[in-house]
Amino acid sequence: MTSALYPTYPRADLAFKHGEGAWLIAENGDRFLDFSAGVAVLSLGHNHPHLVETLKRAAEEPWHVSNLFRIPQAERLAERLCDATFADLVFFTNSGAEAVECAIKTARKFHAVNGQPERYRLITFEGAFHGRTLATIAAGGNAKYLDGFGPPVEGFDQVPFGDFDAVEAAITQETAGVLLEPIQGEGGLRVFSPSFLARLRELCDARGLLLVLDEVQCGVGRTGKFLACEHAGVTPDIVALAKGLGGGFPLGACLATREAAKGMTLGAHGSTFGGNPLATAVGGAVLDVVLEEGFMARVARLGALLRQRLAELEDRFPSLIEEIRGEGLMFGLKMRIPNGDFAAAARAEGLLTVLAGDNVVRLLPPLIIDESDVAAAASRLFAACARLAAPIEKLGAA
Repeated sequence: MTSALYPTYPRADLAFKHGEGAWLIAENGDRFLDFSAGVAVLSLGHNHPHLVETLKRAAEEPWHVSNLFRIPQAERLAERLCDATFADLVFFTNSGAEAVECAIKTARKFHAVNGQPERYRLITFEGAFHGRTLATIAAGGNAKYLDGFGPPVEGFDQVPFGDFDAVEAAITQETAGVLLEPIQGEGGLRVFSPSFLARLRELCDARGLLLVLDEVQCGVGRTGKFLACEHAGVTPDIVALAKGLGGGFPLGACLATREAAKGMTLGAHGSTFGGNPLATAVGGAVLDVVLEEGFMARVARLGALLRQRLAELEDRFPSLIEEIRGEGLMFGLKMRIPNGDFAAAARAEGLLTVLAGDNVVRLLPPLIIDESDVAAAASRLFAACARLAAPIEKLGAA
Protein backbone atom coordinates (compact mmCIF):
# COMPACT_ATOMS: atom_id res chain seq x y z
CA MET A 1 0.00 0.00 0.00
CA THR A 2 1.15 3.55 -0.72
CA SER A 3 0.04 6.53 1.33
CA ALA A 4 1.08 10.04 2.29
CA LEU A 5 0.98 8.96 5.93
CA TYR A 6 4.17 8.26 7.89
CA PRO A 7 4.88 4.52 7.46
CA THR A 8 5.06 3.97 11.22
CA TYR A 9 2.23 1.44 11.54
CA PRO A 10 2.01 -2.15 10.22
CA ARG A 11 -1.51 -1.58 8.86
CA ALA A 12 -3.69 -4.51 7.79
CA ASP A 13 -5.18 -4.00 4.33
CA LEU A 14 -8.64 -3.42 5.76
CA ALA A 15 -10.85 -0.33 5.81
CA PHE A 16 -14.27 -0.15 7.46
CA LYS A 17 -17.40 1.67 6.36
CA HIS A 18 -19.80 0.89 9.20
CA GLY A 19 -19.82 -0.28 12.80
CA GLU A 20 -22.54 -1.33 15.20
CA GLY A 21 -21.91 -2.43 18.76
CA ALA A 22 -19.05 -4.93 18.71
CA TRP A 23 -19.18 -5.42 14.94
CA LEU A 24 -17.44 -3.76 11.99
CA ILE A 25 -18.31 -3.98 8.28
CA ALA A 26 -15.41 -3.65 5.84
CA GLU A 27 -15.60 -1.80 2.56
CA ASN A 28 -15.95 -5.13 0.72
CA GLY A 29 -18.86 -6.18 2.95
CA ASP A 30 -16.93 -8.60 5.17
CA ARG A 31 -18.17 -8.64 8.77
CA PHE A 32 -15.77 -8.65 11.74
CA LEU A 33 -16.28 -9.09 15.47
CA ASP A 34 -14.16 -6.31 16.96
CA PHE A 35 -12.27 -7.63 19.99
CA SER A 36 -9.65 -4.92 19.57
CA ALA A 37 -12.00 -1.97 20.18
CA GLY A 38 -9.46 0.47 18.80
CA VAL A 39 -6.95 -0.86 21.36
CA ALA A 40 -9.34 -0.67 24.34
CA VAL A 41 -10.69 2.73 23.27
CA LEU A 42 -14.24 1.92 22.16
CA SER A 43 -15.60 1.18 25.61
CA LEU A 44 -19.19 1.45 24.35
CA GLY A 45 -18.54 -0.07 20.94
CA HIS A 46 -19.35 1.41 17.56
CA ASN A 47 -22.17 3.86 16.86
CA HIS A 48 -23.48 3.88 20.43
CA PRO A 49 -26.71 5.93 20.26
CA HIS A 50 -26.09 7.90 23.45
CA LEU A 51 -22.57 8.91 22.36
CA VAL A 52 -23.72 9.79 18.85
CA GLU A 53 -26.59 11.93 20.11
CA THR A 54 -24.37 13.63 22.70
CA LEU A 55 -21.75 14.49 20.06
CA LYS A 56 -24.40 15.85 17.70
CA ARG A 57 -25.79 18.12 20.41
CA ALA A 58 -22.30 19.23 21.46
CA ALA A 59 -21.41 20.03 17.84
CA GLU A 60 -24.20 22.61 17.75
CA GLU A 61 -22.63 24.46 20.67
CA PRO A 62 -19.12 26.02 20.80
CA TRP A 63 -16.62 23.28 19.91
CA HIS A 64 -13.66 25.02 21.46
CA VAL A 65 -13.14 28.07 23.63
CA SER A 66 -9.74 27.28 25.22
CA ASN A 67 -8.96 26.99 28.89
CA LEU A 68 -8.86 30.77 29.20
CA PHE A 69 -12.57 30.46 30.02
CA ARG A 70 -14.77 28.20 32.10
CA ILE A 71 -15.86 24.98 30.39
CA PRO A 72 -18.96 23.64 32.21
CA GLN A 73 -18.76 20.26 30.45
CA ALA A 74 -15.22 19.76 31.77
CA GLU A 75 -16.20 20.89 35.25
CA ARG A 76 -19.07 18.39 35.38
CA LEU A 77 -16.93 15.54 34.06
CA ALA A 78 -14.16 16.30 36.56
CA GLU A 79 -16.65 16.28 39.44
CA ARG A 80 -18.05 12.93 38.32
CA LEU A 81 -14.58 11.39 38.02
CA CYS A 82 -13.74 12.58 41.52
CA ASP A 83 -17.02 11.21 42.88
CA ALA A 84 -16.30 7.83 41.27
CA THR A 85 -12.69 7.56 42.47
CA PHE A 86 -10.12 8.54 45.09
CA ALA A 87 -9.38 11.85 43.35
CA ASP A 88 -9.99 15.45 44.36
CA LEU A 89 -8.72 17.17 41.21
CA VAL A 90 -8.51 16.42 37.47
CA PHE A 91 -6.46 17.76 34.56
CA PHE A 92 -7.81 16.88 31.10
CA THR A 93 -5.58 15.94 28.17
CA ASN A 94 -6.01 14.64 24.62
CA SER A 95 -4.28 11.27 25.01
CA GLY A 96 -2.92 8.70 27.40
CA ALA A 97 0.67 9.78 26.87
CA GLU A 98 -0.26 13.35 27.81
CA ALA A 99 -2.11 12.07 30.88
CA VAL A 100 1.00 10.16 31.98
CA GLU A 101 3.18 13.21 31.27
CA CYS A 102 0.91 15.24 33.53
CA ALA A 103 1.13 12.52 36.19
CA ILE A 104 4.95 12.60 36.04
CA LYS A 105 5.01 16.39 36.31
CA THR A 106 2.50 16.31 39.17
CA ALA A 107 4.66 13.87 41.12
CA ARG A 108 7.83 15.89 40.57
CA LYS A 109 6.18 19.21 41.43
CA PHE A 110 4.77 17.76 44.66
CA HIS A 111 8.25 17.22 46.04
CA ALA A 112 9.54 20.51 44.64
CA VAL A 113 6.95 22.54 46.56
CA ASN A 114 7.77 20.44 49.63
CA GLY A 115 11.30 21.83 49.42
CA GLN A 116 12.83 18.67 47.92
CA PRO A 117 13.30 19.38 44.18
CA GLU A 118 15.98 16.69 44.06
CA ARG A 119 13.22 14.09 44.42
CA TYR A 120 12.22 13.77 40.77
CA ARG A 121 12.94 10.14 39.88
CA LEU A 122 10.24 7.50 39.39
CA ILE A 123 10.71 3.76 39.75
CA THR A 124 9.14 1.90 36.79
CA PHE A 125 8.93 -1.74 35.71
CA GLU A 126 10.23 -3.84 32.86
CA GLY A 127 7.55 -4.47 30.25
CA ALA A 128 5.84 -1.14 30.91
CA PHE A 129 4.33 1.03 28.21
CA HIS A 130 3.44 4.60 29.17
CA GLY A 131 3.21 6.35 25.78
CA ARG A 132 5.33 7.68 22.93
CA THR A 133 6.53 11.09 24.12
CA LEU A 134 10.20 11.44 25.00
CA ALA A 135 9.46 11.23 28.72
CA THR A 136 7.01 8.33 28.50
CA ILE A 137 9.24 6.17 26.29
CA ALA A 138 12.00 6.75 28.85
CA ALA A 139 9.59 5.67 31.60
CA GLY A 140 8.70 2.52 29.64
CA GLY A 141 12.35 1.74 28.96
CA ASN A 142 11.70 -0.36 25.85
CA ALA A 143 14.81 -0.20 23.66
CA LYS A 144 12.67 -0.59 20.53
CA TYR A 145 10.85 2.68 21.24
CA LEU A 146 13.95 4.53 22.48
CA ASP A 147 16.17 3.72 19.51
CA GLY A 148 17.20 6.71 17.44
CA PHE A 149 15.73 9.44 19.63
CA GLY A 150 18.86 10.50 21.43
CA PRO A 151 19.68 10.13 25.12
CA PRO A 152 16.66 8.94 27.14
CA VAL A 153 15.03 11.54 29.37
CA GLU A 154 16.53 11.31 32.85
CA GLY A 155 14.52 10.42 35.90
CA PHE A 156 13.41 6.80 35.61
CA ASP A 157 14.81 3.73 37.36
CA GLN A 158 13.49 0.47 35.97
CA VAL A 159 13.21 -2.75 37.98
CA PRO A 160 12.05 -6.28 37.08
CA PHE A 161 8.31 -6.90 36.92
CA GLY A 162 6.79 -7.66 40.33
CA ASP A 163 10.12 -7.60 42.17
CA PHE A 164 9.37 -5.88 45.49
CA ASP A 165 12.92 -6.22 46.81
CA ALA A 166 14.21 -4.50 43.67
CA VAL A 167 11.81 -1.62 44.27
CA GLU A 168 13.09 -1.18 47.82
CA ALA A 169 16.70 -1.34 46.63
CA ALA A 170 16.07 1.27 43.93
CA ILE A 171 14.83 3.94 46.35
CA THR A 172 17.26 6.80 46.86
CA GLN A 173 17.07 10.35 48.18
CA GLU A 174 16.09 11.37 44.63
CA THR A 175 13.07 9.05 44.38
CA ALA A 176 9.71 10.78 43.99
CA GLY A 177 7.46 7.75 43.59
CA VAL A 178 6.59 4.54 41.79
CA LEU A 179 4.85 4.44 38.40
CA LEU A 180 3.16 1.32 37.05
CA GLU A 181 0.22 -0.11 35.12
CA PRO A 182 -1.80 -2.44 37.40
CA ILE A 183 -2.16 -4.59 34.28
CA GLN A 184 0.53 -4.15 31.65
CA GLY A 185 -1.22 -3.81 28.30
CA GLU A 186 1.48 -3.50 25.66
CA GLY A 187 3.79 -5.53 27.90
CA GLY A 188 1.70 -8.68 27.53
CA LEU A 189 -1.27 -8.46 29.92
CA ARG A 190 0.88 -9.14 32.94
CA VAL A 191 -1.11 -8.49 36.13
CA PHE A 192 0.46 -7.13 39.30
CA SER A 193 -0.95 -9.13 42.20
CA PRO A 194 -3.20 -7.42 44.76
CA SER A 195 -0.71 -8.28 47.49
CA PHE A 196 2.13 -6.65 45.54
CA LEU A 197 0.13 -3.45 45.02
CA ALA A 198 -0.82 -3.39 48.71
CA ARG A 199 2.83 -3.77 49.77
CA LEU A 200 3.79 -1.03 47.33
CA ARG A 201 1.24 1.32 48.86
CA GLU A 202 2.63 0.62 52.33
CA LEU A 203 6.19 1.18 51.11
CA CYS A 204 5.29 4.50 49.48
CA ASP A 205 3.60 5.68 52.67
CA ALA A 206 6.59 4.66 54.78
CA ARG A 207 9.13 6.35 52.51
CA GLY A 208 7.21 9.50 51.59
CA LEU A 209 6.74 8.43 47.95
CA LEU A 210 3.79 8.90 45.61
CA LEU A 211 2.05 5.89 44.06
CA VAL A 212 1.34 6.81 40.44
CA LEU A 213 -0.80 4.46 38.35
CA ASP A 214 -1.14 4.34 34.59
CA GLU A 215 -4.68 3.07 34.02
CA VAL A 216 -4.89 4.37 30.49
CA GLN A 217 -5.77 0.89 29.19
CA CYS A 218 -7.12 -0.92 32.24
CA GLY A 219 -9.25 1.89 33.70
CA VAL A 220 -12.82 3.13 33.10
CA GLY A 221 -14.50 -0.17 33.92
CA ARG A 222 -12.49 -2.51 31.70
CA THR A 223 -11.63 -4.90 34.53
CA GLY A 224 -15.08 -4.84 36.14
CA LYS A 225 -14.09 -2.01 38.49
CA PHE A 226 -13.84 1.63 37.49
CA LEU A 227 -10.12 1.55 38.35
CA ALA A 228 -8.18 -1.70 38.20
CA CYS A 229 -6.42 -0.86 41.48
CA GLU A 230 -9.78 -1.27 43.26
CA HIS A 231 -9.37 -5.04 42.97
CA ALA A 232 -6.45 -4.71 45.39
CA GLY A 233 -8.20 -2.22 47.65
CA VAL A 234 -5.36 0.22 46.96
CA THR A 235 -5.76 4.00 46.89
CA PRO A 236 -3.22 5.72 44.62
CA ASP A 237 -2.05 9.33 44.74
CA ILE A 238 -2.19 9.96 41.00
CA VAL A 239 -3.83 8.07 38.12
CA ALA A 240 -3.62 8.58 34.35
CA LEU A 241 -6.72 7.70 32.30
CA ALA A 242 -7.56 7.86 28.59
CA LYS A 243 -8.61 5.33 25.91
CA GLY A 244 -12.06 4.18 27.10
CA LEU A 245 -12.78 7.50 28.81
CA GLY A 246 -13.73 9.14 25.50
CA GLY A 247 -15.29 6.06 23.93
CA GLY A 248 -13.43 6.87 20.69
CA PHE A 249 -13.15 10.64 21.06
CA PRO A 250 -9.60 11.76 22.01
CA LEU A 251 -9.70 12.38 25.75
CA GLY A 252 -7.34 11.72 28.64
CA ALA A 253 -7.23 12.75 32.27
CA CYS A 254 -4.80 12.95 35.14
CA LEU A 255 -6.54 12.38 38.48
CA ALA A 256 -4.91 13.24 41.80
CA THR A 257 -5.55 13.83 45.45
CA ARG A 258 -5.48 17.49 46.47
CA GLU A 259 -2.28 16.83 48.41
CA ALA A 260 -0.48 15.15 45.51
CA ALA A 261 -1.53 17.94 43.13
CA LYS A 262 -0.64 20.82 45.41
CA GLY A 263 2.25 21.87 43.19
CA MET A 264 0.07 22.17 40.08
CA THR A 265 -0.81 25.80 40.59
CA LEU A 266 -1.52 28.62 38.17
CA GLY A 267 0.67 28.25 35.07
CA ALA A 268 2.31 24.98 36.14
CA HIS A 269 0.80 23.02 33.26
CA GLY A 270 -1.47 23.57 30.29
CA SER A 271 -3.10 22.20 27.16
CA THR A 272 -4.69 24.04 24.23
CA PHE A 273 -7.22 21.34 23.38
CA GLY A 274 -7.34 19.39 26.64
CA GLY A 275 -10.78 19.30 28.22
CA ASN A 276 -12.54 21.13 25.41
CA PRO A 277 -16.37 21.13 25.27
CA LEU A 278 -16.70 18.43 22.59
CA ALA A 279 -14.36 15.95 24.25
CA THR A 280 -15.70 16.35 27.78
CA ALA A 281 -19.31 16.21 26.63
CA VAL A 282 -18.60 12.81 25.08
CA GLY A 283 -16.65 11.73 28.17
CA GLY A 284 -19.69 12.59 30.25
CA ALA A 285 -21.84 10.41 28.00
CA VAL A 286 -19.43 7.50 28.47
CA LEU A 287 -19.75 7.86 32.25
CA ASP A 288 -23.54 7.96 31.94
CA VAL A 289 -23.32 4.35 30.76
CA VAL A 290 -20.27 2.99 32.58
CA LEU A 291 -21.37 4.32 35.98
CA GLU A 292 -24.92 3.09 35.54
CA GLU A 293 -25.91 0.66 38.31
CA GLY A 294 -24.96 -2.90 37.42
CA PHE A 295 -22.82 -2.03 34.38
CA MET A 296 -19.44 -2.98 35.84
CA ALA A 297 -20.87 -6.06 37.54
CA ARG A 298 -22.03 -7.10 34.07
CA VAL A 299 -18.52 -6.52 32.69
CA ALA A 300 -17.14 -8.77 35.44
CA ARG A 301 -19.74 -11.47 34.70
CA LEU A 302 -19.07 -11.45 30.96
CA GLY A 303 -15.35 -11.42 31.67
CA ALA A 304 -15.73 -14.57 33.75
CA LEU A 305 -17.70 -16.17 30.91
CA LEU A 306 -15.04 -15.21 28.37
CA ARG A 307 -12.28 -16.52 30.65
CA GLN A 308 -14.12 -19.86 30.85
CA ARG A 309 -14.30 -20.08 27.05
CA LEU A 310 -10.62 -19.19 26.77
CA ALA A 311 -9.71 -21.86 29.34
CA GLU A 312 -11.58 -24.43 27.22
CA LEU A 313 -9.59 -23.25 24.23
CA GLU A 314 -6.32 -23.56 26.16
CA ASP A 315 -7.22 -27.12 27.19
CA ARG A 316 -8.10 -28.08 23.62
CA PHE A 317 -5.05 -26.47 21.96
CA PRO A 318 -2.08 -26.66 24.37
CA SER A 319 0.32 -26.70 21.42
CA LEU A 320 -0.82 -23.15 20.58
CA ILE A 321 -1.80 -21.44 23.84
CA GLU A 322 0.59 -21.33 26.76
CA GLU A 323 -1.26 -19.11 29.23
CA ILE A 324 -4.35 -16.92 29.71
CA ARG A 325 -3.86 -13.59 31.45
CA GLY A 326 -6.06 -10.68 32.39
CA GLU A 327 -9.09 -9.44 34.28
CA GLY A 328 -12.63 -8.39 33.36
CA LEU A 329 -12.76 -7.79 29.60
CA MET A 330 -9.01 -7.37 29.23
CA PHE A 331 -7.40 -10.67 28.27
CA GLY A 332 -4.16 -11.87 26.74
CA LEU A 333 -3.34 -15.20 25.18
CA LYS A 334 0.36 -16.00 25.50
CA MET A 335 1.09 -18.04 22.42
CA ARG A 336 3.49 -20.90 21.70
CA ILE A 337 3.50 -19.85 18.04
CA PRO A 338 4.22 -16.31 16.74
CA ASN A 339 1.41 -14.09 17.98
CA GLY A 340 1.16 -12.39 14.59
CA ASP A 341 0.32 -15.74 12.97
CA PHE A 342 -2.50 -16.26 15.44
CA ALA A 343 -3.88 -12.73 14.99
CA ALA A 344 -3.88 -13.23 11.21
CA ALA A 345 -5.72 -16.55 11.56
CA ALA A 346 -8.30 -14.95 13.86
CA ARG A 347 -8.78 -12.10 11.39
CA ALA A 348 -9.31 -14.66 8.61
CA GLU A 349 -12.12 -16.07 10.76
CA GLY A 350 -13.67 -12.63 11.26
CA LEU A 351 -12.25 -11.71 14.67
CA LEU A 352 -10.08 -8.62 15.28
CA THR A 353 -7.46 -8.80 18.04
CA VAL A 354 -4.40 -6.77 19.13
CA LEU A 355 -0.79 -7.86 19.47
CA ALA A 356 1.21 -7.25 22.65
CA GLY A 357 4.68 -7.92 23.96
CA ASP A 358 5.81 -11.26 25.38
CA ASN A 359 4.24 -13.01 22.34
CA VAL A 360 0.72 -12.21 23.53
CA VAL A 361 -2.51 -11.61 21.60
CA ARG A 362 -4.86 -9.19 23.35
CA LEU A 363 -8.65 -9.52 23.48
CA LEU A 364 -10.13 -6.10 24.32
CA PRO A 365 -13.81 -6.15 23.35
CA PRO A 366 -16.18 -3.24 23.86
CA LEU A 367 -17.65 -3.32 27.35
CA ILE A 368 -21.19 -3.52 25.92
CA ILE A 369 -20.80 -7.03 24.48
CA ASP A 370 -23.33 -9.71 25.40
CA GLU A 371 -23.32 -13.50 25.72
CA SER A 372 -23.87 -13.96 21.99
CA ASP A 373 -20.74 -11.92 21.25
CA VAL A 374 -18.72 -14.06 23.66
CA ALA A 375 -20.04 -17.18 21.94
CA ALA A 376 -19.22 -15.75 18.50
CA ALA A 377 -15.69 -14.86 19.63
CA ALA A 378 -15.14 -18.33 21.09
CA SER A 379 -16.33 -19.92 17.85
CA ARG A 380 -13.96 -17.80 15.76
CA LEU A 381 -11.06 -18.42 18.12
CA PHE A 382 -11.71 -22.17 17.93
CA ALA A 383 -11.71 -22.01 14.14
CA ALA A 384 -8.47 -20.04 14.14
CA CYS A 385 -6.84 -22.54 16.48
CA ALA A 386 -8.05 -25.48 14.40
CA ARG A 387 -6.65 -23.82 11.28
CA LEU A 388 -3.24 -23.40 12.94
CA ALA A 389 -3.13 -26.67 14.88
CA ALA A 390 -3.75 -28.89 11.88
CA PRO A 391 -0.24 -28.44 10.39
CA ILE A 392 1.33 -28.85 13.86
CA GLU A 393 -0.58 -32.09 14.50
CA LYS A 394 0.24 -33.38 11.01
CA LEU A 395 3.92 -32.61 11.65
CA GLY A 396 3.75 -34.44 14.99
CA ALA A 397 2.16 -37.48 13.37
CA ALA A 398 4.90 -37.57 10.75
